[in-house]
Order: sequence, then structure tokens, then C-alpha cells
Amino acid sequence: MMSSRLLTLRPQICSARFAVLTRRHENITAAFCRPGSCFNTSDEHKCRSRTPLVAGHCYGRRFFSLTPAGIVNAAPASVQPYLRLMRLDKPIGTWLLYLPCTWSIGLAADPGCLPDLRMLTLFGVGALLMRGAGCTINDMWDKDFDKKVSRTATRPIASGDITRFQALVFLGGQLSLALGVLLSLNYYSIALGAASLSLVVTYPLMKRITYWPQFILGLTFNWGALLGWSAVKGSCDWSVCLPLYVSGVMWTLIYDTIYAHQDKDDDLKVGVKSTALRFQENTKLWLSGFTGAMLSGLLLAGVNADQTAPYYCAVSAVALHLAHQIYSVDINRPEDCWKKFASNRNLGLLLFLGIVAGNLWKKRSDEQYETQLNSISH
Repeated sequence: MMSSRLLTLRPQICSARFAVLTRRHENITAAFCRPGSCFNTSDEHKCRSRTPLVAGHCYGRRFFSLTPAGIVNAAPASVQPYLRLMRLDKPIGTWLLYLPCTWSIGLAADPGCLPDLRMLTLFGVGALLMRGAGCTINDMWDKDFDKKVSRTATRPIASGDITRFQALVFLGGQLSLALGVLLSLNYYSIALGAASLSLVVTYPLMKRITYWPQFILGLTFNWGALLGWSAVKGSCDWSVCLPLYVSGVMWTLIYDTIYAHQDKDDDLKVGVKSTALRFQENTKLWLSGFTGAMLSGLLLAGVNADQTAPYYCAVSAVALHLAHQIYSVDINRPEDCWKKFASNRNLGLLLFLGIVAGNLWKKRSDEQYETQLNSISH
């Protein structure tokens, strides 16, 4: 009799225990999955149904993700729009601004020496701040355009998360910090760096009046090819800096034209101009021409900087990388355009490593030359 009653009650006991555990789970999940902890507010209802303390779930995203997007998502909800405004969750733009600086700093290093670590650090901080400032200016100018383009409609100013006045105050803060970095350089570099500000401000307007805004972006984004050398040496050696700068401009025309193909349909509707619309089906032919000009500039810069074999090996690898990008990119698939665009970070790093290795090789070459002279003299 007793055993039959226990059998009857067991499902009820299990059901009660399950209800208690469910309530505990909901309480814990609600505690960890606060608004703003997911990737966006539309995902919060999904987040609340997930089990915390499991890697890759809501709790893990908020506290343990070290990716740029994870860091932004873990920030307080009031701060997140500003971090997204400066594109902290999408660091590829910072890399593309920073890498020409590293090339120039690397080429300016003394033979047999590594690049100046202090300069690399200062320019890294400066690239982060100036890229953020440029994005802020761009979004302030483009608020009405961004609302009409699906990819940009969720940007903080276009979506109303930040007002233009708030963005202006934030811009002032970024420029003030960037000025602090610039003032730590020599007077020549301070003047040279300040001269780039007009390009930073006017670039967003170019897409309204010309099909070549990517060219203006190239002039802006590769200013570090001039500034890096002057920061190390005290002034520019134009025989090295100018071909390096031209190479950087050509590089930007390549990767940003590929990038612009993502939005070409929306750009046509809202009246925004780009090289993607200018080149259309002839894009790959134009990109091939830019590649030839870029490689020519890199070769000339290398010769004038007395670079060695590792540098030219890296330039050859850059040529192969660009050939693969141009040959394989599908300009009618936005996801493939993004993939090829983002791969340019690796291209830039490859060239930087070639510059460093080539510079270290200089000392070895000089020592071998001196050894040969000594053997002849004896």
C-alpha cells in the first residue's frame, strides 16, 4: 500500500522539483542577462532563455569574450553607442589606418635595428583615436544617407541612439586625446600631422560630389606613410616617403573599391557616388592597374631605402595576395566583398614583417661586405 502511494506521488514530487529548478534558472539568467549584455537589444529575449555559466552563452559573452565586439557588448549600455560610433567593435579600419604608419617607421629604422617600439605604440593609439574621430565625422555628415541604407541604418546617430550634439562633444574628446599624441612628436611632425585634419573633415563630403571618394580616403588614410618617417628621423626623405605614400593610396583604392561594392545598390538609390559605381563591371581591370602602381611604388621606396632580399620577397607575396583578391572576388556578393576587404590587414602585416626582416638583413649584408674587404686587404 505504502509503495503504491509513493509511486503515485513521485511524478508530483518530480514536477514540483522541476518547477523550483526552472524558477532558479530564470532568476539567475535574469541577473546575468541584463539589457545591453547581448549583441543588440533585439536579442535580449533570446539571451534570457539561455543557460548562464556556459561558454559562448550570455554570461560568457559579457564577462569572458576578449574580441572587440565582445568588449563593446560587455560595456555599460550607456557607453555602447559611443564605442560603436568610433567602430571599436570593427577594428579593421584602425588596422588599415595604422599599417602605413608601421611601414614608414620600419623603413626609417637604423640598419640592423628593430622599429622604434615607442613610435609604434604612439601611432597605434593615434590610429585608434583618429579612426574613431573620422567615423564620428562621417556619421554626423551622413546621418540622412545612413538611414536609407540597410547596412548603416543601425549606426548610433542614424538610429537615434546618439544626437549630433552628443557626437560633437565626443568628437572633441577624441581629437583632444589625439592632439596629445601628436604633441609628443617633433615640431616637423606636429605641423605635418595637423595638415591632415582638412582631409579628415572633408572626406565624407566627397561621396556627394565625385565618383572618386576612395582616392580622397587614400590620401587621408595613408598620411602615416609620411608622418612615421618624420617622427623617427625629424623630417621626410621624399625619395622614400613619396613612393610609399602613393603605394598606400593605390592600396586604399583597391580595398575600398571592393568594400564599396557591398552598398552599390543602396548608393544608387540615395545618390551616393563611389568608385564601385564608376568602374562597375570593369572593376577588376581598374584594380589590376592600381596593383601595378602600388607594387611600383613599393619597389622604388625599397630601392631608395636600401632594402634587402626579405623586403622584396614580401613585396612579391603582396603581389600574389592582391592577384588572388582581384581574381577571386565576386563583386556582386557583399559577404565576399567584406571577406576580401578584411583580408587586407594580413597583407599590410605581411609587408611590415618584410620591412623589419629586410632591415635586420642590412646589418648582415654590411658585415659580409666588410669581411670581404678585409680578406682582400690582407
